[in-house]
Amino acid sequence: MRRRFGVARLLMASLGILALTGYFVYTLGVASFAIVNFFSYFTVQSAIAAILVLIMAGVMAVRQPRDPAWLDMARAMITTYILVSGVVYAIIVMQSAGANYSIAVPWSSQILHFWIPTLALADWIIDPFKARVPWRYLGWVIVFPVLWLVFTLVRGPIAGWYPYFFLDSRQVSGPTETVFYCAIIVVIITGISALLIALTRIDRMPRHRQPLWGATPDGAAPEAAAHGRPGADDAELLRDAERLERAKG
Repeated sequence: MRRRFGVARLLMASLGILALTGYFVYTLGVASFAIVNFFSYFTVQSAIAAILVLIMAGVMAVRQPRDPAWLDMARAMITTYILVSGVVYAIIVMQSAGANYSIAVPWSSQILHFWIPTLALADWIIDPFKARVPWRYLGWVIVFPVLWLVFTLVRGPIAGWYPYFFLDSRQVSGPTETVFYCAIIVVIITGISALLIALTRIDRMPRHRQPLWGATPDGAAPEAAAHGRPGADDAELLRDAERLERAKG
């Protein structure tokens, strides 16, 4: 089953590459759009990160029985980011419809903002092999969005362009409204991250296996916990006992 998860993640990564390529080609058709601005979107940057992490997670799932702890944390982060991108994009599209102007949503944009986040969330929910991500992760997940926000606000006046209207104080009522929108996004990011962490608390692991974060569920095999490996199953224990008896003989 784990290999199936790996294949599914590699297929998701391939779908992401296809969608990013299609979205880039679509933006080339907009005469007033600068190519360099394409890579300034949070959606694009988080999608690129998601593709890289999905490829690593896919290969790891195909080749190894467990993911390293850092990879599960990376998966949680990119899942949060692409979900936030989808939520924010959906809000912008709905607001544009209410303001008597429309935003084109090509197939590539639909895949990037809706399909891939939905598939990544489903993967996270049903994956029985993921680690129990610690709550302190919430302090790390906000780092990249804050760095991106600072970069965007500094670059915006220089380039005369912002990836999202609410970051440009000229398109809203002023800096206060920009701060308000940013605060909402921070709340959304924190809320989604907390939900993903809570989902890792649902124990889907077989009893003879060990989660990555700490000891085994029944407190057994502390040596395996120290080395980050799952505890031995009954067959392995029997073989060890037989080898020990032969050595004593």
